[in-house]
Amino acid sequence: MQVQVDPHAGFCWGVVRTIQIAEASLQQGLPVYVLGHIIHNPREVERLERLGLHTITHEQLPQAVQDGARVLIRAHGEPPSTYQKAWELGVELIDATCPIVAKLQERVRKFYLQGYQIVIFGKAEHPEMIGVRGVCEDQCVIVRTVEEALRRVDFSRPTVLFSQTTMDKKAFAELASALRQRLQELVVEDPERIVGEFHAKDTICGQVAGREQHLREFAATHDVVVFVAGRASSNGRVLYEVCRSVNPRTYFIESVDELEPCWFADAERVGVTGATSTPQWYMQEVARLIAHRFGRAGT
Repeated sequence: MQVQVDPHAGFCWGVVRTIQIAEASLQQGLPVYVLGHIIHNPREVERLERLGLHTITHEQLPQAVQDGARVLIRAHGEPPSTYQKAWELGVELIDATCPIVAKLQERVRKFYLQGYQIVIFGKAEHPEMIGVRGVCEDQCVIVRTVEEALRRVDFSRPTVLFSQTTMDKKAFAELASALRQRLQELVVEDPERIVGEFHAKDTICGQVAGREQHLREFAATHDVVVFVAGRASSNGRVLYEVCRSVNPRTYFIESVDELEPCWFADAERVGVTGATSTPQWYMQEVARLIAHRFGRAGT
């Protein structure tokens, strides 16, 4: 049995940027806290915590003042209320918001001030969406299905459609099509409007949408695929479903402890891949363990 790690898997550049900012800040000697887990991957969170990064909640912001710590804003971004609270407390912030998320917030704010109904394809309680909701004072309709949109959208108003950056591109297109049939004025945010120089597609991060075709090819060329991601990872679930749609012998794990021997019965080629928040070093560790327990390492 050969075990191959997907060479195209691993951190997207937005996560790489955030991790680099965190590591550089930790090297400066002052305590560094982060509001919420820096990424949705427990293994990488543990690694950074060993380097000295402390995860806190919004309610614990005053503690940062007492400890003389700076507070990092993770790639998901934050609502304006967080910046206001930090300013009032005198907390120094390190803003590592992904530029694509920042651009999404900027565009939502612009359309909100112009009086448009804001419709967003996403998950209302996802950290990224909490930040986006804040820039439009929570005056938006966040939906996950066409059926939900048909119940909740006001079809008499000029409307703009956005997406959380880690959602499924095909489902977003279906939602846009359904709304176009019912709205006289609908703006669907396209590539140039949202990300400009970042070259992503729609408001969905290009490094999520852009991986779909490669993942289909990767899944099709392996007998078994092990998809490694944090259970809280939104893009992890989207990309896992892409793999599973091509190869039903695709299994989702967060930890190597979840591997099952029966998955690898009669398998000659095993592929290991993951989300844009899954570190390459952990996928390599998963591959080594599979090879050691169930077969031999391959290239």
